[in-house]
Amino acid sequence: QVQLVESGGGLVQAGGSLRLSCAASGRTFSDYNMAWFRQAPGKERELVARIVGIGIVTYYADSVKGRFTISRDNAKNTVYLQMNSLKPEDTAVYYCAAQFRGNTRYDYWGQGTQVTVSS
Repeated sequence: QVQLVESGGGLVQAGGSLRLSCAASGRTFSDYNMAWFRQAPGKERELVARIVGIGIVTYYADSVKGRFTISRDNAKNTVYLQMNSLKPEDTAVYYCAAQFRGNTRYDYWGQGTQVTVSS
């Protein structure tokens, strides 16, 4: 089992920044690819960014490229999402997820953290 706990969400004005963190426990963190997803009200959950175990970023959604940065610190068992130049359309619940290397599905999910961007 892997436990994931997100933090760092909140209310911010458009143009502002937030940094989300996701702390993992329970297994060897570097064995897992990590990702951030988000789900806005009335919309499907979407993949925002993904980073593999050795720290290579493999995906950003087009809507966040150039504004968001995913990173990880394997020594701290933590993955981050730095969000800059936030827009109202970034408002969503953000979830981190862990995917054991080689798997196609995400095995573990956090509880989510709310990000609200006011205009």
